[in-house]
Amino acid sequence: MKYNDKVKNRLKRIDGQVKGILRMMEENKDCKEVVTQLSAVRSAIDRTMGVIVSTNLVECIQQMDDTDSRTQEDIVKEAVDLLVKSR
Repeated sequence: MKYNDKVKNRLKRIDGQVKGILRMMEENKDCKEVVTQLSAVRSAIDRTMGVIVSTNLVECIQQMDDTDSRTQEDIVKEAVDLLVKSR
């Protein structure tokens, strides 16, 4: 799978958020603020995984040919399993 710039930029943004959280911890910010930011990072990672899995799913289905032993159903099940496993 080829990862596009949008996905890479999402991860760069998440990286910036994590660095910001570390700064907050070093500055002894209130734990509610830190937890709020950690929750935002977790949500951003979850959304990024969803984008990657769905993009991969679309690519796999589009690239299917007669020699592929997997069905569309198998490919969708694999994608769902990946998402479930990530939780």
